Amino acid sequence: MKPIRLVSGVLTVGFWTLLSRIFGFVRDILIAAWLGTGPVAEAFLVAFSLPNMFRRFFAEGAFNMAFVPMFSKKLEANDGAQSFARDAFAGLAAILLVLSGLATVFMPWLVWAMASGFVGDERFDITVTLGRIVFIYILFISLAALVSGVLNASGRFVAAAAAPVLLNIILIAALIFAETGTFTSDLVSASDGKGTHGTLLAFGVVLAGIAQLAFVWVAARRNGFDLRPKKPVWTPELKRLAIIAAPAALAGGVVQVNLIVGRQVASFFDGAIAWLSYADRLYQLPLGVVGIAIGIVLLPDLSRRLQAQDTTGGQDAFSRATEMSLALSIPAAVALFVIPVVLVEILFERGAFGPEDTAATALATAVYGLGLPAFVMQKVLQPLYFAREDTRRPFYFAMVAMVINAVLAVGLAPTIGYIAAAIGTTVAGWAMFALLWWKSRAMGQASALDVRARKRIGRIIIAAAIMGIGLWCAELLITPDLMVGVLKFAVLALLVLFGMGLYAIAGIAFGAFSGRDLTAAFRRQR
Repeated sequence: MKPIRLVSGVLTVGFWTLLSRIFGFVRDILIAAWLGTGPVAEAFLVAFSLPNMFRRFFAEGAFNMAFVPMFSKKLEANDGAQSFARDAFAGLAAILLVLSGLATVFMPWLVWAMASGFVGDERFDITVTLGRIVFIYILFISLAALVSGVLNASGRFVAAAAAPVLLNIILIAALIFAETGTFTSDLVSASDGKGTHGTLLAFGVVLAGIAQLAFVWVAARRNGFDLRPKKPVWTPELKRLAIIAAPAALAGGVVQVNLIVGRQVASFFDGAIAWLSYADRLYQLPLGVVGIAIGIVLLPDLSRRLQAQDTTGGQDAFSRATEMSLALSIPAAVALFVIPVVLVEILFERGAFGPEDTAATALATAVYGLGLPAFVMQKVLQPLYFAREDTRRPFYFAMVAMVINAVLAVGLAPTIGYIAAAIGTTVAGWAMFALLWWKSRAMGQASALDVRARKRIGRIIIAAAIMGIGLWCAELLITPDLMVGVLKFAVLALLVLFGMGLYAIAGIAFGAFSGRDLTAAFRRQR
């Protein structure tokens, strides 16, 4: 596999992820405008986080991190890859059906574990009701994640990357139906009169899960992978998969504990869960487009290279992934830190989302922005371990990060309030990155940066700093007259174009990247 294949794959995944995040912003803009930070908004955000938490724990976390390297190596060796995938599909489906049933019964306890600050007010009952509707989403989206892993491992990235767009399109439609009164429901009652919005959003999530699974399943079938349901069978290969996945599952559990700690802290401050969620959307944009895209493409690539004992190619893939990650995440982090108020005001401040909400969300955005390079680099470093079927050490590192997050979030909350949750997340992210990097140095040539990558990292930081100064100066020129109606979206577009242009000029001038790199990055492999 030539190095350009990595870049091409990352661009494919990144493009569709960017499109999904744009629709996600539209969804969140509508939620902020029509629901604000009220009880239904916070209840839906917590309810929706429940299946997403377990999804990352089972599918995108433990299961796929173990499944993709094994499947990739079987595919490379032509050793029963499709049979293995069908067995994994059946086994995962059986586990998720049991989990969904248990979650429906014990939903009040799950909500209490996620947001005990809701106990005693209407948010708790609303969250329980919505949670029981949306939890079945985990079945469809986790199976979709496994099928996506099959497609990604075989070098077919488009369908898997495009599927998440369906979720946001369906949720946007649900919000519009609710706001226009096209559909009404008394399933959820709330003091802010937004129960119908919550009901439609919850059922929209389930519909989106079905649509995503159908989309990638059809794509896999068209590409020669028959994943029809079958009776689960406990094979030696699935036993090995479970053994490898167990530490990754524990690591995924630790990561989710970090999220639970943050939500628990936020649940004791009115509006804080919504503030942190909207801020999370902002930093998740570059994280999804860059970090997740690179991780998705890099893991099967490294797995195949290790199977073929191609250490030189592995080093090149890892070095280019690092370069690309830092070249895109560092300027994004600088922008989130330098101009968070302008970003939040333009994107979210309207309707039920007021200036106080903007200030609180902007503060969280700036703190998350400081951790963005660490979050992205975790996605680059973790494949070094998972491609070697080493899931134990990432678990130990995640445990350390969990302790750091809990101590900071819980310890600082009485003094500085909800923002302690964001600080804990960011510091824990840097700790996790440091541990992953430290132990990766002993993995040999394939995990070492080449000379070109080492030279360019410092130059990327300089170019991003120049861009940050330019954005700060540009923000000073923005007057209140410009922040009205559609004009403020023009302001946002100009800021983005100015920042990108300044960073590109500074990057080329200081040698962070070259014009040839930019051209090559957009050239597809024939």
